[in-house]
Amino acid sequence: MNKTFTVDGMKCPHCQANVENALKALPGVRSAKADIEAKSVTVDYDDAQVAPEQLKQAVDEAGHYEMTL
Repeated sequence: MNKTFTVDGMKCPHCQANVENALKALPGVRSAKADIEAKSVTVDYDDAQVAPEQLKQAVDEAGHYEMTL
């Protein structure tokens, strides 16, 4: 599944990397590409292995970010 989520709180390339790395660390996530200007992240994941709520939790715990489902 490929889906784009809104992420508030990303302000710099370091933030972008934090969000991407938090998501890529989850089993079932094939790729994650954050866009600072669009305040979003596009995630390619296997929905049989990881749920959107788990993606949100990983981003929310990665720093001062909040992902909207």
